[in-house]
Amino acid sequence: MGNVSYYTAEGLRKLKDELNQLRDIERPKASQAIAEARDKGDLSENAEYDAAKEAQGLLEMKISKMEAILANARLIDESQLDTSKVLVLSTVKLKNQGNGMEMKYTLVAESESDIKTGKISVSSPIGKGLLGKKVGEVAEIAVPNGTLKLEVLEITRE
Repeated sequence: MGNVSYYTAEGLRKLKDELNQLRDIERPKASQAIAEARDKGDLSENAEYDAAKEAQGLLEMKISKMEAILANARLIDESQLDTSKVLVLSTVKLKNQGNGMEMKYTLVAESESDIKTGKISVSSPIGKGLLGKKVGEVAEIAVPNGTLKLEVLEITRE
């Protein structure tokens, strides 16, 4: 069994939509490309056919990988989450003790992370360092240029 991944309802829907797109649209396109290349004659010297077969193989690999992820995906019941400590889906207000800057991040599953919108993966170094911390605690996180000290100011669910 693979690793269990936790998703929000939105993240799980996006994953299912992407898988359906690959199965229902991309797979028939790949088959069509192979058929068209096959119709062009001698397969032993047909680079277009080889490329189409390789593209189909990569597509099938991606589909099977996504099916495995989906098989091990679990929906997070946000109403059951504890706000006394940092968990998946916690929105955390932090203060960098090195430079005094405040920042806000939401911890999400790896596939949902998007730094531009303030969503960081729970499996990232910062995410791992924050898990289980309570308000007032300082997370010391090893980063390439030293140790980052982040104080947890607030934990909420958004």
